Amino acid sequence: MRAMVLARAGAALQLMDLPAPVAGPGQVVLSVLACGVCRTDLHVVDGELAEPVLPLVPGHEIVGVVEALGAGVDHLKVGQRVGVGWLGEACQTCPYCRAARENLCDAPVFTGYTRHGGYATRTVADARYAYPLADDADPAEQAPLLCAGLIGWRSLVMAGEGKALGLYGFGAAAHLVAQAALYQGRDIYAFTGRATSKARPSPARSGRSGRAVRMRPRRSLWTRRSSTPRSAPWSPPPWPRCARAGRWSAPGST
Repeated sequence: MRAMVLARAGAALQLMDLPAPVAGPGQVVLSVLACGVCRTDLHVVDGELAEPVLPLVPGHEIVGVVEALGAGVDHLKVGQRVGVGWLGEACQTCPYCRAARENLCDAPVFTGYTRHGGYATRTVADARYAYPLADDADPAEQAPLLCAGLIGWRSLVMAGEGKALGLYGFGAAAHLVAQAALYQGRDIYAFTGRATSKARPSPARSGRSGRAVRMRPRRSLWTRRSSTPRSAPWSPPPWPRCARAGRWSAPGST
């Protein structure tokens, strides 16, 4: 297979030919369709995260097709599209894993950090952490959902059912959270600092920095004002469409 390899921290990735991976027990080999670039990948490459397994193939927003099954894998099939995120494996025995909080596992394996990731034509993943995905969506649009989407959705669920939702900072996770919350009919408040506003303009284009910007649902194909009940036959489009530019309005905007 071909892969982009990090030989040492701070070095440029090198395109290399590597032996084709083999699925061990409980694993799957994936033919990679797309792999997103996360800020954590840049931290790894720049040497800002300690003790990566080097040489390393980075990348943890992976969309791929199952090419081979390891022993004991019976819930996935060859040819199925799946996604793989940052948490590549958990111990299943620590208090966090037993409490269904595997993201806090005491002995985790991380994709693209302590295990080869998706900047390659193929990769190996733990089948328990390979998530089935729709076959008819753009893999490049699905990829960010495997990190920004996962952590954003977890935060949204933990925030409860309140009608008003505040987002501190507005990066990859927040822009996906905002779209999901707007679809649910919530009012969104995005809080950004001056540095953030200069580097990444507010989605509401308010021109104000260091202040809260309010975003409300706008009538569209996938969001409606919270005061307008949804019609019974209407259903949301698939996530990949929602992963595009959000549709919202700030006070006074059109």
